[in-house]
Amino acid sequence: MNQRPALTEARANVRLAWPLILTNLAQLGLTTTDLVLIGRFGANELAGAALAIALYQAMMLFSMGTISAVLPLLARELGQRDPKPQDVRRIVQQGFWSAGILVAIIWLFLWQAEAFFIFVGQEPWLAAKAAELMHTLQWALLPYLGYVVLRAFVATLGQPLWALVAVGAALVFNAVAAWALIFGHLGLPALGLAGAGIATSAASVLMFVVLAAITQWRPVFRRFHLFAGVWQSEARRLGAFWRLGLPMGLTTAFETSIFYAAANMMGWLGPASLAAHAIVIQIVSLAFMVPIGFGQAATVRVGLAYGANDLIAIRRAGWTAWGLGAGFMAASASAMLLLPTLFISAFIDLADPANRDIIAIARNILIVGAMFQIVDGIQVVCVGMLRGLQDTTIPMVLALVGYWGIGLPLGGLLAFPAGLGGVGVWLGLASGLGTVAVLMTLRWRRLTGERGRIAERLRAAAA
Repeated sequence: MNQRPALTEARANVRLAWPLILTNLAQLGLTTTDLVLIGRFGANELAGAALAIALYQAMMLFSMGTISAVLPLLARELGQRDPKPQDVRRIVQQGFWSAGILVAIIWLFLWQAEAFFIFVGQEPWLAAKAAELMHTLQWALLPYLGYVVLRAFVATLGQPLWALVAVGAALVFNAVAAWALIFGHLGLPALGLAGAGIATSAASVLMFVVLAAITQWRPVFRRFHLFAGVWQSEARRLGAFWRLGLPMGLTTAFETSIFYAAANMMGWLGPASLAAHAIVIQIVSLAFMVPIGFGQAATVRVGLAYGANDLIAIRRAGWTAWGLGAGFMAASASAMLLLPTLFISAFIDLADPANRDIIAIARNILIVGAMFQIVDGIQVVCVGMLRGLQDTTIPMVLALVGYWGIGLPLGGLLAFPAGLGGVGVWLGLASGLGTVAVLMTLRWRRLTGERGRIAERLRAAAA
């Protein structure tokens, strides 16, 4: 790869990615803030919150993966020589419709969360605590997905900073509202776990409203008239959206569901293991937001090059994002190995003797979490690269094989028959992520090679 174009591409990717990265961090900060505040109650409340948030995030990420079809569709449309505003508008609106369809189904499921937690083997008292949070947190999902659609729109137009403005306002609001509603400050009632869910739901509404207002105010966005005729669905466009988006959602679901299954296995090991898992998963998730941002930027950069029929630019955009994601996660892994206590102390009182078991378990599994940082970053960037090519079905199959064929069974074997406990669960996760990283990278190489399907398609288009 020529060094100068590669450096130019790296700069372009970083310019697009850094607001997306900060946006991802701020979004995760909503539930992280809830966990930090709830953790002051004690291990039982933290374990219940961890169980609820794990299930909510699994549903949220599946939905977000499906709705994120708007990103490659917009990128390819805007990468063409003469993009049509009405086509851009209809892509965004199919995103809104798809969000509504998904949420109606998921809300019904989440309302039965307590019964579900008991069904998968959790203690009734723990299931009741988790449901207390879930019944107020679940309402955050619809406005959040609406925000995801609008974020894809502003990012594809090269204006991702506005999405950061919206989520930043929501993050500040959530911190104050959760503090007030959990503990009963500012004249409000002390609602405990339920208060955290109310605060996050309200913050998600604010996030969507702020970004929607920006798209109606700024001339660069206003010309698309995003909300004109929004109630008129188009079956053909909606079907095309779901053919691309559903495999994306399932790919995300296969990954997030093994983390949710891991949370359940940690719950079987006891409240201390589950609380430790909740702490470490938040730590590694914060680092994970960075390669997600590089992957999202790769979807846009690859999609624009794909729309312009430029194979060289496609390759350069993809491999540059791959290197950025792997490089950051290597640095992140080093920090976790060197300073584990510092990271854990943000979530729990290290001086409290009651937390001794949680801290010991968290330290051990954080070592494994640091180990899989690099492959986790690679696989998520590869997913973004392939989505830019609108390649979603085969990646879905690869994710199924890696996560559920290897990662989860191996984690269960190492945790229980082999007696490694929480460390075994996390070693299984690392193995699944590593498998998917390798398979996704090979898929990209095959598609974009000289004899790959994308190269042949672009040559045919040029002819």
